[in-house]
Amino acid sequence: MEKNDVLDYPLLTGYLDSLGKATVEKMLALYCQQAEIYLQEIAQATAADLQTTWQEQCHKMKGAAGSVGLMQVHAQLVNMEKSQQSAQEKLDLIAQLRQLNQVGIAEFKQWLA
Repeated sequence: MEKNDVLDYPLLTGYLDSLGKATVEKMLALYCQQAEIYLQEIAQATAADLQTTWQEQCHKMKGAAGSVGLMQVHAQLVNMEKSQQSAQEKLDLIAQLRQLNQVGIAEFKQWLA
């Protein structure tokens, strides 16, 4: 994906215009807190081999990422949500997700600054 694909700039610009910078900053902070919880729960579901929990947590994080315009994170979670791969392959997907999430958050912060 290109750098332009990291964030949904039209969505975020709309938030900024209608809600203001302070509210958008709060949205990002809340997402960051919640994303860590989702990532932990996704990893725990993998370790316990709980496919339904894996799907539920991926689905929740997918919605959260989409709502704050993290397009690459959202796309990764679309692929992960229905994944039937082995636990090791899922761990690799989680590592990729963490990296994409870090990149997305950094890009969001830079855009907002």
